[in-house]
Amino acid sequence: MSPEASIDITSDVCPMTFVRVKLALERLPSGAVLRVRLNAGEPLRNVPRSARAEGHEILELVPEAEGSSIHRLMIRRS
Repeated sequence: MSPEASIDITSDVCPMTFVRVKLALERLPSGAVLRVRLNAGEPLRNVPRSARAEGHEILELVPEAEGSSIHRLMIRRS
């Protein structure tokens, strides 16, 4: 799966994490995939949940490496 766009929110804090993801998704056409780099903790809990609540599909949510606190999230825009 190849994303049409990527965003790194590892230096952001909530609620800006989802705000940046939401803005990036709004710039994409329906069906496009956005790759998001995010930290464990609050962003990892809130960003996927908020994206689902807005009707987007979570395709993948995995750590970048074993034991890493950075995760990769793939979202398909509704």
